Amino acid sequence: MSTEASKVAGVFRTPSLYLIGRLGAEVWAQWDELRHTAAVIGTVFCVAVWPRYWVRTVPWLALGDSTAVAVWPRFWLRTVRKAFARQVLAIGVEPLWFVCAVAVFVGISVVVQLTFWTGEAGQSQLLGPLLVTVVARELGPVLINLVVIVRSGSAMTTELGVLKINGEIRALEAQGGDPFLHLVVPRVLGMAVSTFCLTIVFILVAFASGYWFAAWMGKGSGDLLLFADTVSGAVQLKDIFNILAKSILPALFASASCCIGGLAVGESDTEIPQATQRALTRSVAGLFVISAAVSLLTYL
Repeated sequence: MSTEASKVAGVFRTPSLYLIGRLGAEVWAQWDELRHTAAVIGTVFCVAVWPRYWVRTVPWLALGDSTAVAVWPRFWLRTVRKAFARQVLAIGVEPLWFVCAVAVFVGISVVVQLTFWTGEAGQSQLLGPLLVTVVARELGPVLINLVVIVRSGSAMTTELGVLKINGEIRALEAQGGDPFLHLVVPRVLGMAVSTFCLTIVFILVAFASGYWFAAWMGKGSGDLLLFADTVSGAVQLKDIFNILAKSILPALFASASCCIGGLAVGESDTEIPQATQRALTRSVAGLFVISAAVSLLTYL
């Protein structure tokens, strides 16, 4: 090969190697983050099965009240159990009305349409399987996880980032507290439990609102027992596993990612929005990847 040909080949070879290197580095970084998230989730479960950890108290500092710590440095306020209950209240109870409103609109738009078209096509026996497939298997878990990630995941990352920047996590460690036990465990478990409960509420409200609206418009059979029997008869054991996995697994991944992002913030306030954006991006991507994987493992 001539010298000029070698130069030309080198020009085309170098960008290719550069792109391959960048791709490999990005894949490796994502793999490290995935392993870190899996380690956090595993540690949370290992800690959660020991009852003695649930009765340990946490300083007032974990609430973000630095003034209270300065006045009462030895005052211990909240057990891990109470911190978990606070997270369930914030993630699973406060947005309940919003979730019900979304479920009503989904019930009116999806359930009524399926009820009408299956009746028009003379395939009423397909109503139950279609409702379970569209609303219960796919739409419910994905929508609720998106609502929880956007609403609570961003707040979780921001809150932990502020605690890190203000030095309250170091003060918590200095007073003998465990940041992982008092800050991470309640948030991860609280988001998982809340997402599952909100998913069940969403499915029930969507079915109920869709049935009543269809009956009011005269599009359905009007027989509540027949509608309930059609839907319940279409539910199989693998559907229950699917709903359970699609509601809990993405919530565990999202909450662990948000906690990692918040605690990884450095000393600058400008890092909080960037950490929140990265955590939300990972959480949403993980939601769709986990949902697709669960569907493939369950129904193929």
